[in-house]
Amino acid sequence: MPAISFKPKKITKKITSHLQNRALDVIMNRFGLTADGKRKTLEEIGKKYNITRERVRQIEDAALKLIKKSSVYKTEQAVFDELKQLMYKLGSVVAEHELLPYIAKDKATQNHIHFFLVLSDIFKKHREDEHFHVRWSVDDGMAEKVHDALRKLFASLKDEDLIPETEMIKKFFDQMKDIAVEYRDEEMAKRWLSMSKSVAKNGLGEWGKATSPNIRTRGVKDYAFLVMRRHGSPMHFREVADAISKTFGKKTHYATCHNELIKDSRFILVGRGMYALAEWGYKAGIAREVIEDILKREGGALSKEEIVKRVMKERYFKKNTILVNLANSKYFKKNKSGLYTIA
Repeated sequence: MPAISFKPKKITKKITSHLQNRALDVIMNRFGLTADGKRKTLEEIGKKYNITRERVRQIEDAALKLIKKSSVYKTEQAVFDELKQLMYKLGSVVAEHELLPYIAKDKATQNHIHFFLVLSDIFKKHREDEHFHVRWSVDDGMAEKVHDALRKLFASLKDEDLIPETEMIKKFFDQMKDIAVEYRDEEMAKRWLSMSKSVAKNGLGEWGKATSPNIRTRGVKDYAFLVMRRHGSPMHFREVADAISKTFGKKTHYATCHNELIKDSRFILVGRGMYALAEWGYKAGIAREVIEDILKREGGALSKEEIVKRVMKERYFKKNTILVNLANSKYFKKNKSGLYTIA
């Protein structure tokens, strides 16, 4: 079912019918209402008529004012009211990149809708800045609440945070005080979140700070981090490369993957070709060093079974490798109770 009941191109033709040729041509080209659907710059139009950019801007402004004063524009207010109601339904404040595709799939029709938004005083344009994308609103109070909630949400995030979408939506609504029940909608929240340039989601649908390498993935090592985190346990670098190719459609060579993992402190080599994430508590080092570190931290003696269990949490060794190292009397000794300490 179409999002709107009217024909945008037909409405545009009616409300611009009284404009003189040059004014009409400027409006059609500035808003991409021509056959090619291309929005022309002030400079491009100026060259066509051999006039300055400022003069083109003046013609455009005068033409918009003429349209708004015309009787035919006043008779078509139902169109603008329908767009207003649609925007209320979408959350009262909506990013332009969400709003236009929701109304129409084709770029030409989107250009006509954009023209109507600019034309009518019902709609308020919020320009792009360092925190937000271009967005449109029909309710100043709601727009301020959403902006404020998004700012607070960003401030609450740590650089390394990776948050599932459902949890991110909940965190967002925790920042939205006293909003009506009909606004506590998951799809609406996702639209609001998409307004922000400070928070974003990665290819696995997890949210975090837009500047984080876990969100704005820039290479093999970032993709590797995400697939290993999802896997939840150590992986061979060949497995990692295959998982990147399958999950993200990024063809990854085994040697490239191995080289990237070696260089990045987020990954720990825990066995022959096997890698774990440092955040899981795994440690670098040979088996003997890991055993020594555990016994030092313990400050006492541990059983063979307990040492194997703890080493396996920190490093990916075969059980026999741990036992062989533990039997080396140069480094470890067993007391009368059968517990091991550093020699």
